[in-house]
Amino acid sequence: MHHETAAPLAQALDAPTLRRIRRNHALEHASIHLLSRRIGKLVLMGRSDSRGIILIGRVPTQLVRRCVEEALQRLSKGEHDLAIHPNCGTNMIATAAVGAGAVFAALLGSEPGRRWRRLPLVALGVAAALVIGRPLGLKLQEYATTLPDPGDLHILEIRRIQIAGLTIHRIETMSS
Repeated sequence: MHHETAAPLAQALDAPTLRRIRRNHALEHASIHLLSRRIGKLVLMGRSDSRGIILIGRVPTQLVRRCVEEALQRLSKGEHDLAIHPNCGTNMIATAAVGAGAVFAALLGSEPGRRWRRLPLVALGVAAALVIGRPLGLKLQEYATTLPDPGDLHILEIRRIQIAGLTIHRIETMSS
């Protein structure tokens, strides 16, 4: 990335609200990594915002508490690889964006009644998106959607909520 474009992007990503979201996103991933190591075939969905994390899945609250606290400690000690997760929505969005761009490019300039002739190009573009999307998503996580250095991030509260048969844990955090 050119220096002129990197500075404004870095500034935007370091805006207080985005910084908090990125830190929480890193903590979410690290927590899910640790929970996955303790629970075989873990089915869990996470979501981060500026005030914390939501984890949806049947996981004991004490285990969530232990893993979230350990995740924060390990991130603080420099285990930044825990902030990147292969099943993150960022990977899916990156793949979808590349795929949409490939389909658009394949169909660009084609006549409406003859677009089917471009089907091989569309298929090639979608296949390329599947190959490119995941590594691109991992890089986006590394440089944009997570912040593996938790800084002054700390856990305020972990609450278990039962709604319509779902087990939800809300992890409230605070940071600058």
